[in-house]
Amino acid sequence: MASFKNPTFQDRAAQAAEAKARALEQLRSKPEADAATIAARKEAADRKAALQAEKSTAKKAAAQAAAAAAAEAKAAAAAKAAKPEKTEAERKAARDARYAARKARR
Repeated sequence: MASFKNPTFQDRAAQAAEAKARALEQLRSKPEADAATIAARKEAADRKAALQAEKSTAKKAAAQAAAAAAAEAKAAAAAKAAKPEKTEAERKAARDARYAARKARR
């Protein structure tokens, strides 16, 4: 009992085959691309690839610069931490020098 709402398996298979045949015919009837269009597409693809390579190179350079800056900051922090702390006498001498400089300006 085949109807519009309840098609049989054979009806569905035939519809699928027809749709496939229509799609293939549509694909075959599509005109071939001319040489100028192909060359333009290839040129556009080459430009896009070059741009992507340039972006990738810039991104890698930025990452290397950031890593170098981080390493430099870490080295500076390590150098600051390795610097011996001033003794009480050295701090007093520096304080007295600042006081004397302030008095000399007056």
